[in-house]
Amino acid sequence: QVQLVESGGGLVQPGGSLRLSCAASISRFSINRMDWYRQAPGKQREFVALIASDGITMYADSVKGRFTISRDNVKSTVYLQMNSLKPEDTAVYYCHSIRGSNDYWGQGTQVTVSS
Repeated sequence: QVQLVESGGGLVQPGGSLRLSCAASISRFSINRMDWYRQAPGKQREFVALIASDGITMYADSVKGRFTISRDNVKSTVYLQMNSLKPEDTAVYYCHSIRGSNDYWGQGTQVTVSS
């Protein structure tokens, strides 16, 4: 059974930083591409960032230059460092991965950017 557990969300002022973590219970974690998505109230879930098994990363244009995705294959954990946060970054952030034909999502962690 694969589990993805996010943590690190919270309330932060505009311009502030947060680091999200996603701990994965999955065999051979290092071969999995890991993604972060987010969903703001009343909006569809959207892609934020991904990191491939070889360390290649991709970002949504809205977060490029502000967010950094990384992974620790020893700890089976993926991170999302979020800097220069804006009110429009407010959303529930989800960790996601695929193994074979199965799609796995975490429960989400709330990020609120407000003064």
